[in-house]
Amino acid sequence: MRVHAYAAPAAAEPLTPTVIERRDVGPDDVLIEIKYAGICHSDIHTVNGEWGPQAYPLVPGHEIVGIVAEVGADVTRHRVGDRVGVGCMVNSCGRCANCLRGDEQYCADGSVPTYGGVDRDGTITQGGYSTHVVVDTGFVLSVPEGLDLAAAAPLLCAGITTYAPLRRWGAGPGRKVAVVGLGGLGHMAVKLGHAMGAEVTVLSQSLKKQEDGLRLGAAHYHATSDPDTFELLAGRFDLIVNTVSAPIDVDAYLRLLAVDGTLVNVGAPAEPLSLNVFSLISARRSYAGSMIGGIAQTQEMLDFCAEHGIGADIELIPAEQINDAYRRVLASDVRYRFVIDTATLG
Repeated sequence: MRVHAYAAPAAAEPLTPTVIERRDVGPDDVLIEIKYAGICHSDIHTVNGEWGPQAYPLVPGHEIVGIVAEVGADVTRHRVGDRVGVGCMVNSCGRCANCLRGDEQYCADGSVPTYGGVDRDGTITQGGYSTHVVVDTGFVLSVPEGLDLAAAAPLLCAGITTYAPLRRWGAGPGRKVAVVGLGGLGHMAVKLGHAMGAEVTVLSQSLKKQEDGLRLGAAHYHATSDPDTFELLAGRFDLIVNTVSAPIDVDAYLRLLAVDGTLVNVGAPAEPLSLNVFSLISARRSYAGSMIGGIAQTQEMLDFCAEHGIGADIELIPAEQINDAYRRVLASDVRYRFVIDTATLG
């Protein structure tokens, strides 16, 4: 079927309206009428070619929510009319140790990204800035009724990207967690960490979002532009989740960790980062990375958010404002996630 979409025609070019072809619904497929699609900073990195060359035209978008419009003959998990979501991947080998463990995002053969990847039929995947998408049933999530559908869209990337490390490194009662940056990822990390019972501190360049941070659930808020912050908070945290996609002084942040503390990068700066190994061995600290989560954990996250009334703070926009939204994301002028109303695509 042919559907309306917005695509990047070339690297660093404005996105434009287009029509794309979606594959026929196979026996294991789900056809989704997309209602909302979130704008992720990684969409901008990808369409600009900052994370490697792309096949253009390219339709971005991996924060997708909508309604099931059709299911294949062998599909049992979803029915027409269900509220569903699709995140950052739409397939994996399903056979490797990582997939069998529920870590499809780390598939040994490479998971298939929702856009810009090679799909099972050899075509290039196209993302959620469109009216419909066809996805293998194993990669379609159920969106609980308790979640506002538009506010749920960013959970499919920003939500699981921050939920996974918070769970993996034990955010909970009695644990002190710092979140670096209060943007699309950071505001979700604060909400989720607070709901898990951790004492959350925001570390942001300035105090201009302090009121927001405290409203979202942070107990403390500090400006990293103030050098006294790093002295005041030395050895304080069990876990630091770095959400910014820009270079940081890794050693300075490692020194904020207690013994056995962990600094986890979920932001993905294009530039390499460096550190002094003594920042690690002096207190048995760890420096780690984390990338989204598997399908089972993503469903767990959606259910957790529904139970605790957590959605993203969003600004809903029509499709014609996508390019302006990109400019505003780069200028940090959004609180805290843009979501496209796909009914405006055509």
